[in-house]
Amino acid sequence: MSHDLLVARQATLQPIATIAARAGIDEAALEPYGRHIAKLDLAAIDGFASRPDGRLVLVTAINPTPAGEGKTTTTVGLGDGLNRIGKRCMIALREPSLGPVFGTKGGATGGGRAQVLPMEAINLHFTGDFHAITSAHNLLAALVDNHVYWGNALGIDTRRIVWRRVLDMNDRALRQTVAGLGGAANGFSREDGFDITVASEVMACFCLADDLADLEARLSRIVVAYTRDRRAVTAGDLNSAGAMTALLKDAVKPNLVQTIDGSPALVHGGPFANIAHGCNSVIATRAALKLADYVVTEAGFGADLGAEKFFDIKCRLAGLKPDAAVIVATVRALKMNGGVAKPDLARENLAALEAGLVNLGRHVENVRAFGVPVVVAINHFTTDSEAEHRLIAEICRDRFGVEAVQCRHWAEGAAGAEDLARRVVELCEAGSAAFAPLYPDAMGLADKIRTVATRIYRAGDVAIAPKAAADLAAFDAAGFGHLPVCMAKTQYSFSADPALLGAPEGHVVPVREVRLAAGAGFVVAICGDIMTMPGLPRLPAAEAIHVNPDGQIEGLF
Repeated sequence: MSHDLLVARQATLQPIATIAARAGIDEAALEPYGRHIAKLDLAAIDGFASRPDGRLVLVTAINPTPAGEGKTTTTVGLGDGLNRIGKRCMIALREPSLGPVFGTKGGATGGGRAQVLPMEAINLHFTGDFHAITSAHNLLAALVDNHVYWGNALGIDTRRIVWRRVLDMNDRALRQTVAGLGGAANGFSREDGFDITVASEVMACFCLADDLADLEARLSRIVVAYTRDRRAVTAGDLNSAGAMTALLKDAVKPNLVQTIDGSPALVHGGPFANIAHGCNSVIATRAALKLADYVVTEAGFGADLGAEKFFDIKCRLAGLKPDAAVIVATVRALKMNGGVAKPDLARENLAALEAGLVNLGRHVENVRAFGVPVVVAINHFTTDSEAEHRLIAEICRDRFGVEAVQCRHWAEGAAGAEDLARRVVELCEAGSAAFAPLYPDAMGLADKIRTVATRIYRAGDVAIAPKAAADLAAFDAAGFGHLPVCMAKTQYSFSADPALLGAPEGHVVPVREVRLAAGAGFVVAICGDIMTMPGLPRLPAAEAIHVNPDGQIEGLF
């Protein structure tokens, strides 16, 4: 049994009504899912509207490596640390996808003494939100094909159906498929394919909606196909938004759980930041801001993806103004960026560490470009040396002008994050945040892509494929030019090449395809070889997951 799993099993969970009361939520506002999980009634959330907002803190990270960074672990630890020093804090996280759980990552609920619980339930079916999103998405796909089958009154060009199906699982065999084989009774044969559920526009609508009515309005704007004369056909044209909303009416309620230390956490929504916008739901974030003095949230992968989208998409569309950001790094991951192979990471290597710190420095500079003050959290591993931590602190102070705080929340829980919590409070109370998105709404879509690539990735240019360039021009002409862009790119590098570590400059970012997400309210730019349906690795995590004789799930860590 792993240490993380052992710690989770030894924790004593409190009744969810106790956790709710700690957050100022009346028990009548809860819809319990067992003893330790509950959904929050939307009417109760509306009742919080008159309360002032707390301070919003984003936790992001350097580019991920196989060595691990512990962004979720740090988010949980910081939330616990803030509560420990007397600040009322609520944590707002994304729900795990089954793809990584059974693929390469395993569980996504933190680690050590900094976990949200019940770990097994959250990592697997939880409250069924992702199943509901999958069903709503695929209902729309079925209605598109059904409309064509029964006469096609809207004149859909079957060559221009752009609504793919989804599944919350890594399955490369479904990336490109042919639907409708078997004769006339099975509809029209056409090319189709699957994306993973977290990349679904329904997921994005779900996460960016203000409330249930806004969710239905967003769903109705989804473009599913085009006619022969290139007129867009929407989910609203198919009269499908109402039924899709019916499938999502319970899922849209945020899920309340707890950390090992008893901090309240809202875990809701969960798109990937490499192929989607990578943030938890606006509904959960806003509810948390009304319930706490401090809200700690996270965005997926490195700051070049998750933080950029948090700022340029979520904050822009929801009117949020972050007060501070935490960038998580580890000695191990920084050494890997400096050229050290994974088997050698346990050995002290100051030269490689210094070389790899350029990755952290780039992320610090990028986050500050949004007007958000930054602190670095060095997530401590037992193999780290004190000399390595001193070097990080010195370079962060002298070269990057930022404080690096050593954090031991994995081993010590809230006590190990107290120093980080105090520094975050200092940044927030200083009131120096002057948040602004990277680019204005009025900028053209191609220029927005180029701005992110050159200013965040430090690319020399972008190479937009001819079809993608034509589509961008068409989106601009159709009135969608004001939308932000959502870059779908490898998470492992500032470039589109996952092997190019550190802080590369002058590279070219290839944009092979663009997709309009009119309901969500952004345009996706797919770069390089990134896939919207991942595949399983040679040794999937699923092979280690089992149920023991006591009926307990093991292998999720």
